[in-house]
Amino acid sequence: MTSRPLLRDRRRTLVAGSLAVTAALTLAGCGSSDPAPAGDSSGSSAKTRTVDTANGKVEVPASPKRVVVLDSGELDSAITLGVRPVGATHSASEDAFPSYLPASETKDITPVGEIANASLESVAALKPDLILTSKVRDGERYDELSKIAPTVMTEATGSAWKENFQVHAEALGKQAEAKKVLATYDTQVAKVTEALGGKEKAAATDVNFVRFVEGAEIRIYGKQNYIGSLLADIGTGRPAITDKAKDGFSYDVSPEKIDLADADVIFTSTYGDPGKAGTTKTMNSGLWKGLKAARNDKVFEVDDRLWIAGIGYTAAGKILEEFETLMTK
Repeated sequence: MTSRPLLRDRRRTLVAGSLAVTAALTLAGCGSSDPAPAGDSSGSSAKTRTVDTANGKVEVPASPKRVVVLDSGELDSAITLGVRPVGATHSASEDAFPSYLPASETKDITPVGEIANASLESVAALKPDLILTSKVRDGERYDELSKIAPTVMTEATGSAWKENFQVHAEALGKQAEAKKVLATYDTQVAKVTEALGGKEKAAATDVNFVRFVEGAEIRIYGKQNYIGSLLADIGTGRPAITDKAKDGFSYDVSPEKIDLADADVIFTSTYGDPGKAGTTKTMNSGLWKGLKAARNDKVFEVDDRLWIAGIGYTAAGKILEEFETLMTK
């Protein structure tokens, strides 16, 4: 979802009417018997802190213990920082949480609906003391969410994932942990670049990412998105077609123009059913088989929920590991 995910093309139906939650609602999904609280890394004894958000300054608990996250990036951030949310949304295409995240960290999280369409009643029933989301997902429901618990929103998802992570870390009181995460990421990026033969060789290798989407045209991903930022950090080259991406996000084509996706290396993923998304038909076509990457056996199919919808540092670590393995095999 990730990040400008598929849901940008859908108009979500907002929950009608005002929130009506009674005291009789049963407390559900309390997480594990010993969840890792967010805590306050600074050691401050203050009961609250003020965080700068997309909606201005928001006062949050110094040590939030019941966190609800409403997007995949926020879920990744929380778990990366050692915080197990009590509730989270899932993608429209699946009921489960992303499989790349440790099952031990997600098994006790209570689902609260789809991304961009969370159930306010389900969120309220969990009695959160902090909600993490973004304006692009839940901006129209900020007032309603804020009545449930302090709500920290970033502006958008996708290419801003690193900045968003810093906001999440501040809201959770995990700034010290965040510094360690960034250091680990930088070390891994350098390792991958070196595995490609160094900066010059990496830059001389054009890499494209093609996403097949059920109900939409094929997307050749540009540079202003999650996966584009990872490729930029590694230092790979990008084909000229990526500069034509709308808003830097993607350049959408029909199967008849898939030759525009040509590159030295192509990574692909599919959102939805491969048959309905056109993956199978397109990749069996003469145009696809004629691509340089296809002729040289440099086309790699990867997990859409990890490479596109992960949008966080835990996802990034796994993507970098897989990227290195595929590129050097």
